[in-house]
Amino acid sequence: MNLQTIVDTNQDFLQGTPTVYFSPGRVNLIGEYIDFLGGSVFPSAITLGTYAFVTKRTDNEIHFLSENFKEFGKKVVTLEDLSYLKSDNWTNYCKGMFDALIKRGTKIDHGLNILIFGTLPNSSGLSSSASLEVLIGTVIKDIYGSDVEMFEMVQIAQKVENNFIGVNCGIMDQFSVGMSKKDTAILLNTNSLEYQYIPLILGEYTLVIAHTNKKRALAESKYNERRSECDTGLEILQSKGIEIDNLCSLTIEQYEENKKQIKNLTIRNRVEHAVYENIRTLEAVEALKRGNLVLMGSLMNQSHDSLRDLYEVSCRELDILVDYFRMNGAIGARMTGAGFGGCAIALVPTKDVDAVIQKVRKGYLDKIGYNADFYPVSTSDGTKKIEL
Repeated sequence: MNLQTIVDTNQDFLQGTPTVYFSPGRVNLIGEYIDFLGGSVFPSAITLGTYAFVTKRTDNEIHFLSENFKEFGKKVVTLEDLSYLKSDNWTNYCKGMFDALIKRGTKIDHGLNILIFGTLPNSSGLSSSASLEVLIGTVIKDIYGSDVEMFEMVQIAQKVENNFIGVNCGIMDQFSVGMSKKDTAILLNTNSLEYQYIPLILGEYTLVIAHTNKKRALAESKYNERRSECDTGLEILQSKGIEIDNLCSLTIEQYEENKKQIKNLTIRNRVEHAVYENIRTLEAVEALKRGNLVLMGSLMNQSHDSLRDLYEVSCRELDILVDYFRMNGAIGARMTGAGFGGCAIALVPTKDVDAVIQKVRKGYLDKIGYNADFYPVSTSDGTKKIEL
């Protein structure tokens, strides 16, 4: 949809010419489910994302409206009451950012009209919540003159998701949404927050996102469950005298020498995924630097297989997408995000993108009974104000 058309059709809500902001979604190329375990991850922002159209009010009310969820109607909150309400649905992410930045010291002396429009597929696992959080933080910083730099903003957004929303996510989503640069991916050590921008040169290949269109009823609860299982694994290893602060500081040699200390096979599998996934991520970055896309694709394949078999966060729909991509020419394919639905990503020869998508689409429809959606994507800068 044309952005100017959105402004024109929502003038009754905006009551003027808005300032416009964009916040990307993200894909994690490799390094899944280890951003809360001190691991290294390798995300990149994408051109799909979330827009905010903002006009100022003279009162203390914040009016929210989503172009994507018109059925929820307009939500009105006051600056005096930013408490979490389940009935406020998606606006809780916005309220959490206002609350956090006010508590940090941002002076907010008037309200806003905020119209949201997103191009990320619903329940896709492409970080729509982080995109929205960092987007609202950027709106607040720009309009009210907050001194929060982006490096701090993404950490505030993570705390909002953890403490205000109640999802024990790591830092990767918010960090990649806020800190990304076009034509790069970020190698991020989630323990130290040290990061490098790595040129994302895919040569003769294109990154394709495939959305299962499966409703992800389990993702949030299973995310917290997996985090708890990993915490248990860490406690077991520490109780045996292994001096580590997080699972991803465990070397493969240390894990193999001590894995039998973890009697519960499920817990052991979770730990094994974390240890090997962290190493795969570092190896994938080195492969990309050397231009060895085939090796990077192989590591992506290994990542998915581990997420499917050891971490058990994939699902039939994701596995079918991944299998059909691999059968039809992709050099690497894996689920990305929280799993149990959402999206898979694949490295596909650019010259064959249309043909591969057509074959995967047909195979998925035949097996599942409804369509997947496909998005060849490129990289994006992080959250910022834009011209309409």
